[in-house]
Amino acid sequence: MLPWRRMRVTAISDLHGAVEHLEAVGERTDVLLVLGDLINVLDYRTWDGILVEVFGRGPVMQAADLRARGRFEDARRLIRERVPDPGEARARIVELARRDYERVFAAMPTPAYVTFGNVDIPDLLRAMAPEGVRFVDGEAVTLGSATTFGFVGGGVRTPLGIPGEVPEDEYDAKFERIGPVDVVCTHMPPRIPWYVYDVVARKFEPGSVGLIGYVQRHQPRFALFGHVHNPLVGTGNIGATVLVNVGHFQAHGKGYTLEVPD
Repeated sequence: MLPWRRMRVTAISDLHGAVEHLEAVGERTDVLLVLGDLINVLDYRTWDGILVEVFGRGPVMQAADLRARGRFEDARRLIRERVPDPGEARARIVELARRDYERVFAAMPTPAYVTFGNVDIPDLLRAMAPEGVRFVDGEAVTLGSATTFGFVGGGVRTPLGIPGEVPEDEYDAKFERIGPVDVVCTHMPPRIPWYVYDVVARKFEPGSVGLIGYVQRHQPRFALFGHVHNPLVGTGNIGATVLVNVGHFQAHGKGYTLEVPD
């Protein structure tokens, strides 16, 4: 190995169907890491996305308002009342998710490593990953000559109960599976107030307690994550570990790049 050779590894998160910046990212990096939320289930800025296509903008906006007030069962009831055939609606959601995955994967540079976020459908994502794109969850890989990256996909459980959410014990068990790594990559941020508070939505998002414990035990060089689109704090430390929210790719087309020995 030549000591001056470096590999550029770029992590992005929260694509939500956006593909227009992927080519540019691929031109600036050697390996792409995608930390989840590839599909656009619902964009709260524009009120479009898969749910709006299936249920209509008005009902989705009303349901979102109910969820924001903690009335999750009322939100579910409102949507159910507007759906004559729930099975048909679920099938349509999967069809539109497949469309979004196809678009993203068609534009995605390779090689890439992809894990899932809370709004993803993990089984569908895993099945659709093309050649050159590796689905990773609860496992570690070595990039360059010796830098290890561990991936823990999914969101923690919330009252929404959506496919990309994982029971807490299953989620935390993934940290045990990856073991000590140089860089831990998750969709969820650590459950620390200033990393989970979204300053635009003006609310606290979920976060992972297990990630905090993992970082405290193993002190990786970096912990990279996404999920919160507009965090109060985007970077910081737990001990020697640098914490980084890699950014809202759908809005800004940017990620976070590390250089590792090639």
